[in-house]
Amino acid sequence: MFSGKFIKKNGKLTYATPKDKLAYEIFVDMISEGEVIDMFLEVSSPDHSKAQLAKVHACIRELAKESGYTFDEMKLIIKEHAGLAGKSFGDCSKSDLMLAIEACIQIGRENYNINLG
Repeated sequence: MFSGKFIKKNGKLTYATPKDKLAYEIFVDMISEGEVIDMFLEVSSPDHSKAQLAKVHACIRELAKESGYTFDEMKLIIKEHAGLAGKSFGDCSKSDLMLAIEACIQIGRENYNINLG
C-alpha cells in the first residue's frame, strides 16, 4: 500500500517530500508486472482524509485476516489501542486517524510480523 502527498507546482503534481518519493518508488518496486493498481486521489483538508480512512480500514482488514479476528473485532482492538474507543473513524481528526494507523502498524509488527508501514 502506498500513501503519500503530492503538491501541484507549475501545472504538475510532484512529491511533497523526498520521503513521499521514496515511499512511492518502494511501492512501485513491489508491484508485479501486469498487476492492476487502484488509485484514489483527493485534495487535502484540515480534517481527516478519505485516504486515511481507506488506509486504516485496509490495515484492519489485513490484521483481521492474519489474526483470525473478525474485521469488527480488530477494529475495536485498534480503536482501544489508539485511545479512540467509542469513537467512529468517520468522526476522527487527521491526528486521530494517524494514531489508529500507527496502532495498526505497531500491532502488526509486534504480534504478526507484518509490515503495514
